[in-house]
Amino acid sequence: MQIAGADPRMMADAARLNADEGAQIIDINMGCPAKKVCNVAAGSALLSDEALVARILEAVVAAVEVPVTLKIRTGPDPSRRNAVRIARIAESAGVQLLAVHGRTRACGFRGQAEFDTVAEVKASVGIPVIANGDIDTPEQAARVLAHTRADGIMIGRAAHGRPWIFREFLFFLNEGRKPAPPAAGEMRAVALEHLEGLYALYGEELGVRIARKHIGWYVRGLPGGEAFRREAMTLLTASQQLAAVGRFFDGLSA
Repeated sequence: MQIAGADPRMMADAARLNADEGAQIIDINMGCPAKKVCNVAAGSALLSDEALVARILEAVVAAVEVPVTLKIRTGPDPSRRNAVRIARIAESAGVQLLAVHGRTRACGFRGQAEFDTVAEVKASVGIPVIANGDIDTPEQAARVLAHTRADGIMIGRAAHGRPWIFREFLFFLNEGRKPAPPAAGEMRAVALEHLEGLYALYGEELGVRIARKHIGWYVRGLPGGEAFRREAMTLLTASQQLAAVGRFFDGLSA
């Protein structure tokens, strides 16, 4: 369970509650650059206050017996990249794994992620370090792992509409070549299962609205995908979405 906040006592309480409910790992979010998070001094806004970071991490680690992990950025802004210091604070506090996005808070998602800082973090601590940011091809995954010597990579936006990306990356890293792309029938089955899960989790009305962006991601780059995305935005019910997505992928395999 990932938690975010700026008050050590509240964060400890949140960690304890989630662990009591069965969470096997507590992940602390100090990487989110969203205004609604940073405006309450949480997420990546915390990177500007290293003393507070230490208090939060120490409080959460002391509150639970399950492993505590941490996600950060490289610093508040490009002139203040303090990820190495934050990483050492985290290790000292008992954090057991660190994920580092290769941008600062100020960068948001603009420009290109840089991995020199991630490599410095990896060299400075003994806990596992995960590299994150703009890793969207198997070749990039291999380059990042080689450059940073990180223990793993974290995939975010590149997995939108491509949940098989993890299989493709693993195949490339193990075999040195790309696997065959998924067949239309597999994409159809996965997309429909995903939509059904959204409806079950959120209810039909909200699930349909949330599903629209996922449908767009699934058909992105496919023949006729953009026209179908526009059509899908007008569908109002779960049954309409499921039927339309099924027809789209059936058309690809025809």
